[in-house]
Amino acid sequence: MHIETPQGHVIHVKDMGEGKPVILIHGWPLTGDMWEYQTLALLEAGYRVITYDRRGFGQSGHPYGGYTYDVFADDLAAVIDKLDVPKVSLVGFSMGGGEIARYLARYGSGKVDRAVLVSSVVPYLLKDDSNPDGVDAAVFEDMKAQIREDRFAFLQTFAKMFYGVGLVSRPVSSALLDWTFALAIMASPKATIDCVDAFGGTDFRPDLPAFDIPTLVIHGTSDKTVPIDPAGRAAAASIAGAQLVEYDGEPHGLFATAPDRLNRDLLAFLAG
Repeated sequence: MHIETPQGHVIHVKDMGEGKPVILIHGWPLTGDMWEYQTLALLEAGYRVITYDRRGFGQSGHPYGGYTYDVFADDLAAVIDKLDVPKVSLVGFSMGGGEIARYLARYGSGKVDRAVLVSSVVPYLLKDDSNPDGVDAAVFEDMKAQIREDRFAFLQTFAKMFYGVGLVSRPVSSALLDWTFALAIMASPKATIDCVDAFGGTDFRPDLPAFDIPTLVIHGTSDKTVPIDPAGRAAAASIAGAQLVEYDGEPHGLFATAPDRLNRDLLAFLAG
């Protein structure tokens, strides 16, 4: 289905199953379909599973602007309101964790049961004097330059680092890499570039007190895309009562490199 946001933009949504609702928020530069392994496991466990494509990506509208976390949070709020889910669990992967943080800060947790941050960019990725373990600004500038030069070549190369090709003991298949590329090229080039600024430079540290619900943080120790120290470990240390689960040796895209483990951890936490 498609829903319309208050700003008049269209968000593509998939709403499947019955039971306790869970919204899965995808990472850059993919779509809601990246959650294939988790969607199936949650449906079979009796959950209602909702995924959506972020504005500018997949089958959602591709507006020229609006690629900021305030707007992304408003889009998430529109999905929650239009689908009339009274208490929902939110699971955000990579930049999708930012939607959760900003949504809670802007709207509160009244409609949220619990939250999961998977390989998330929260609380702050950019390296500066206040965040010495962060990622150099030059890395993000180089990403944008490569996207402008040859977005397709960049996406294929990026996917290999994303999944730790040559690193993990259970590498993803070439077919899964092809599928990842197919999802990524559906995005607006403008959205692909603008979101690098969004996830690379947004400081979510002021949003962290809004996490007043049970929160699970999952991160791979070998994540080269979103390093664990300024992200997963920092988030867990700053969110009251958060539980941190580190996946030793896993890369960024652990939803595909360690799907069975992630599914077990999600199901155990959501049932709590």
